[in-house]
Amino acid sequence: MLDIHEIRKYLPHRYPFLLVDRVVDLVPGESITAYKNLTINEEFFQGHFPQEPVFPGVLLVEAMAQAAGILGFVTMNKTPEDGSIYYFVGADNLRFKRPCVPGDRVMLHARIVSEKRGIWKFEVSADVEGQKAASATILCADR
Repeated sequence: MLDIHEIRKYLPHRYPFLLVDRVVDLVPGESITAYKNLTINEEFFQGHFPQEPVFPGVLLVEAMAQAAGILGFVTMNKTPEDGSIYYFVGADNLRFKRPCVPGDRVMLHARIVSEKRGIWKFEVSADVEGQKAASATILCADR
């Protein structure tokens, strides 16, 4: 639904911190499904357990937050070019269930729970081949 060129319109992040490769489903005001392909060529794999590379958990959380950010920007009909910055400001009930490794396609899911005075709450999750990798409730702020 959104390729990398369109994603770059909604996220200010750039390599190596742009962690969404494609959006495959997007319902403004409701939900998004996107993915991140992991390859051994990613810089973080060179130093994060190099003998048994694992996608860092903090980056997995960031990838879920970026998917939620795209959903928020599209829902608000705003982009960073409009001067809007969407900050990741909190996470609750964060759980990791399985490691993500090179070769995985990490599916990222976000659903809007609420919005109040520019603070958005999302339920997010990540899975690989139908197995839950992580989940959380996150907060983002539009500034």
